[in-house]
Amino acid sequence: MLVKDLDLKLLRVLHTLFEEQSVTSAARRLNLSQSAVSKHLARLRDMFDDPLFDRTAQGLKPTPRAIELFPQLRQLLSQFDQFARPSAFDPAVSDRRFRIDLLNTAYSLTFPHFMPDLLSKAPNVKLLTQTWEQHSLDKLLKCEIDIGIACREWDERSPLHMRYIPPDLYHTTLIREHSLCLVREDHPALNKPWNLDSFLYYRHIQVVMGGLEQWLLDDVLLEQNITRDIAIEMPDFHCAMSLCEQSDLILCAPARHANNMASHFKLRTLPMPIEFESGAYVMLWHKHFEKDLGHKWLRDLITQSVKQAIV
Repeated sequence: MLVKDLDLKLLRVLHTLFEEQSVTSAARRLNLSQSAVSKHLARLRDMFDDPLFDRTAQGLKPTPRAIELFPQLRQLLSQFDQFARPSAFDPAVSDRRFRIDLLNTAYSLTFPHFMPDLLSKAPNVKLLTQTWEQHSLDKLLKCEIDIGIACREWDERSPLHMRYIPPDLYHTTLIREHSLCLVREDHPALNKPWNLDSFLYYRHIQVVMGGLEQWLLDDVLLEQNITRDIAIEMPDFHCAMSLCEQSDLILCAPARHANNMASHFKLRTLPMPIEFESGAYVMLWHKHFEKDLGHKWLRDLITQSVKQAIV
């Protein structure tokens, strides 16, 4: 393929097809007819000498070549958009799409506070969210997503300490957070002194989130050659609290999220029987977006709304 064959409109069609994995959905999003999108796809196949997508019962499945192209394509279009973007940002008329990866526990702590303003001030802006996982940091570094909201630690013993955030990423603290323990209402531990021995006597539920299987708590315990007896690993706190309510298992959880959820379950809260410095929910973005006015508008909206709501 020659450089002169590159057509920005065709590249946007390819990008949209990859995201939507449907000719119908891509045509609707691009405000084109389905036949026009199909013709563009035919040209793209010729340009790249590859089918790019295979038709399946579930929609268009990207070929290995399309998957290889997509990160470069997203970065190219992002750079062009940065170049062509106006010097002012008007949220009332913008139709930008922002991609955000965030921890499950961060949804209830952030979105209810800034989304009402966003819907009012920027009615055509769209947020595309996914759960933060082990590849999200790489996606930030490649500018494949606009913003990440994840947990980072201030405790010096943690491998997730703030100082390990890559230098190409900027960040701001949204919420400081500590952890607590949850047990069922009539748990036998409530009838005896609560200390590290009683904490370790019972088996535990471990919630695996953000691609991490071990908490700061476990790092701190390991320094003392102590490990918890993890009976089960689960993917989210709602399921974990439901099991905690029906068993003698202990669940450790972020305090704000746990307090929000605990009212829906017959659970009691207990303090952590071991001391470590509280961590934080942080918002992260690539330095590439630092001067982007629309990006800054969204960052400021999230930061100000959350900090005003959570003191």
